[in-house]
Amino acid sequence: MFVALSVLHLLIAVVLVLVVLLQSGKGADIGAAFGGGSSQTVFGGRGAATFMSKLTTATAILFMVSSLILAIYAGHRGSSSVITEERAKQAVPAPAPPANAPVTPAPPAEKAPPQGQMPHTK
Repeated sequence: MFVALSVLHLLIAVVLVLVVLLQSGKGADIGAAFGGGSSQTVFGGRGAATFMSKLTTATAILFMVSSLILAIYAGHRGSSSVITEERAKQAVPAPAPPANAPVTPAPPAEKAPPQGQMPHTK
């Protein structure tokens, strides 16, 4: 299910990019450079919404909805990271020695020289 939603999301993204690139810019004519055309009309210099602008809006809404669905679905899937498995392996305590096993003392640690003094070497 997640793979199908991801493929659908990718297709919507490609369509959105293509629809945006097929549109002409708002300031495409030379009259827009001098302020003409947009001051006397109700909808601005472009007029009413074209088919391409409506298609862009619909595709953008689909893209946002599919993004939201994928985010929610990914949150419910749980974690499948390798890192959490590695941490679980490290968290397992070492087996305890048997109760009747002899305890070997650790060798004494060497004393560190006082600060500011170098150890003597022979």
